[in-house]
Amino acid sequence: MTGHFTDRMRWLALVVLSLGVLMIVLDTTIVTVALPSIRADLGFSETSLVWVVNAYLLTFGGFLLLGGRLGDLFGHRRLFLLGITVFTLASLGGGLAHSQGLLVVARAVQGLGGAVVSVVSLSLIMNLFSEPNERAKAMGIYGFVCAGGGSLGELLGGLLTDALNWHWVFLINLPIGIAVYALSLALLPKARDQANGAGLDVAGAITVTGSVLLAVYAIVNGREVGWTSVRTLGLLGTAMMLLALFIAIEARVRHPLMPLGLFRRRNVAAANSVGVLWAAAMFAWFFISALYLQNVLGYSPLQVGLAFLPADLIMALFSVGLSARLVMRFGLRLPLATGLLLSAVGLALFAHAPIEGKFLAHVLPGMALLGLGAGLAFNPLLLAAMNDVDPSESGLASGVVNTAFMLGGALGLAVLASLAVARTDRLAAAGLDSIAALNDGYRLAFLISAGCALAAAVLVMVLMRARGPLPAHEAAPGAAARDAVNG
Repeated sequence: MTGHFTDRMRWLALVVLSLGVLMIVLDTTIVTVALPSIRADLGFSETSLVWVVNAYLLTFGGFLLLGGRLGDLFGHRRLFLLGITVFTLASLGGGLAHSQGLLVVARAVQGLGGAVVSVVSLSLIMNLFSEPNERAKAMGIYGFVCAGGGSLGELLGGLLTDALNWHWVFLINLPIGIAVYALSLALLPKARDQANGAGLDVAGAITVTGSVLLAVYAIVNGREVGWTSVRTLGLLGTAMMLLALFIAIEARVRHPLMPLGLFRRRNVAAANSVGVLWAAAMFAWFFISALYLQNVLGYSPLQVGLAFLPADLIMALFSVGLSARLVMRFGLRLPLATGLLLSAVGLALFAHAPIEGKFLAHVLPGMALLGLGAGLAFNPLLLAAMNDVDPSESGLASGVVNTAFMLGGALGLAVLASLAVARTDRLAAAGLDSIAALNDGYRLAFLISAGCALAAAVLVMVLMRARGPLPAHEAAPGAAARDAVNG
């Protein structure tokens, strides 16, 4: 893919891909800020309002694997353009929506387009930058966009909703999407499909997509209908059956959607296992810490957004700077384990946050450690998940690691939020003050999150392959370079 591409063109292509990813990342937080306005305008109930979020999560999580594999089969550039088109048109539909049903459908279609853009953009970056030093820098920029986009979405969502109306949190995607599409046509390299004419594994696609869709649906609704309810257990059981059927199909089909040999690659398997645990910890922290700041410390929504800025800025700066240099000097294992340990300490600090907490003493230290830990760990974790695979499987590997993040985050948030609520209810029933009961529930969730991050760090040290650092001047493009940087 990169033979005829100049260095300048590759870095410009990275800017275009980053803009596309930024649009997807923005959408995960910008809509959340507008939910109260959406509810008031369209008449959503508390129960039905969650589908403005869940419809997106459902299709986003369900189509990550399929989107990545379709990119491998039919061309990453082609699927990226398709994903941008679908997402932008769905954003237009959401911005013009004047009924609950139309908005929920638009959000579901946004999730489909967002899934394709997320997995294919990561594949394009990995294929554009095969030399280890440049790849580490490019992935650092990717991490910078992912980290900075979340906080930007919160601030932009508040500004657009207050200054204009909630429709503009969707309509803002139109100029971005049009610009990304036009620049992609000019800058993204055309490449021959890398699957050598292999056909799509239809049975595998149906079973794995159905399995993930059912699992995500059961997770996001488990708290509402009950984790031990017939519906939740039935959906999870059906999802497991479909997953087992998918594995059986993949072991026999000539051109599998997901070659099972992928998980025999040590770093790939380790990175995805670590990704599940770390996403569970980080998703829960982001959600529950916002509740702690609002419900216990009495912060306004704007103050909550500003409170997260130190963590987001530190995460972004270390993703694009220090993380890449550490990877080139020490390999993947040490920076990843260090970042996870710092995250665990930051979460442990939140687990001791008092009712009368002060920002500088009780919030900022944990925020700073979590920002630093995530900034160090994000880059090597993605590299570990992607470096061992051939270009023809990069879309698949991207889909697998994104799915691991998605399911780990959704499950961790659902379970830890439920545990926090259960502890709060139990303490309140015992006569404890309501704010104190809330705080104890949040502290339990933070403590378990810290345990998940610590377990992820241990897995890295035990499972991930360790190799000596690769000097930048010895780096060479191609498969040998991909293998050399692993570690």
